Amino acid sequence: MPHPPAPEIGLDPARLWLEFPDPEPADVIEDPENIDEDDDLEDVVVGFDDSDSDSDDSDDSDDDELEDDQPAQVFRCDLTWLTSNWTCVYGSGCAGIYADRPDDGCCTLGAHFADEEDEERVTEAVKGLDPTIWQFHDEGLRDGWTEVDPDGQRKTRVLDGACIFLNRPGFGAGDGCSLHKLAWAQGREPLELKPDVCWQLPIRRSYRTIERPDGTSYLEVTISEYDRRGWGAGGHDLDWYCTGNPQAHIGAKPVYRSLKPELVELMGQAAYDVLAQHCDQVTGARKLIPLTVHPATTRAR
Repeated sequence: MPHPPAPEIGLDPARLWLEFPDPEPADVIEDPENIDEDDDLEDVVVGFDDSDSDSDDSDDSDDDELEDDQPAQVFRCDLTWLTSNWTCVYGSGCAGIYADRPDDGCCTLGAHFADEEDEERVTEAVKGLDPTIWQFHDEGLRDGWTEVDPDGQRKTRVLDGACIFLNRPGFGAGDGCSLHKLAWAQGREPLELKPDVCWQLPIRRSYRTIERPDGTSYLEVTISEYDRRGWGAGGHDLDWYCTGNPQAHIGAKPVYRSLKPELVELMGQAAYDVLAQHCDQVTGARKLIPLTVHPATTRAR
């Protein structure tokens, strides 16, 4: 399948951002180590139990009251992206990230695991796959479905040029991710079975510590678009990518609605409800606030 003539929108258009405190903050304190944007939340915060604190600290009540008035965690959300009409067009216009493998979508490279828990969840899901739904079932069980990349990172195995879980065109159960198909068959959300990087794409969740002028700080959780740069330096070598392409901005629902399960998993239900309320207001005022319209959505109309 040839690549469609798709002029991709630039990576840095003006955006409208929303910031709000986590409505249900966990009892956490920030890890003193620097937070890397690729770290998971478990890596950057540690839980604490008030019952373990010394009773001698009661004299610091004034300081505690001041700190309690400040949010420990704040969400920063890209409303321009979340109210866009992007949708996954795999099988109906996706040109694949590499021109010579258009049927792979973004599955050519396999999926790196976020952590041990991520791999364990996929391991459990694989037990539910059989040859009728997974094209490479026999190869995967015989020779393994994981591998280690040159940097020592564990990932799903690449077989015949793409992820071993990717069914190729012509397979009886249909092409596409076998784990995704299994989730549908079981009436479950794909995020329950697929590697984290697969179900989160193209949402990007990142973290950083924000220092206030008074010496206190809070954890900023950013929910944004996983654009080409999300793939690292190699992202600029991709032959085609969807988030900035008008061909993929044809969804019947905006992203914050079509990817609701994923956003709830990444943010929590209470934070998602706040986000959705603001997004509803934004979509009703787009003519007044042009920055709320993603450039690729505009180009698709």
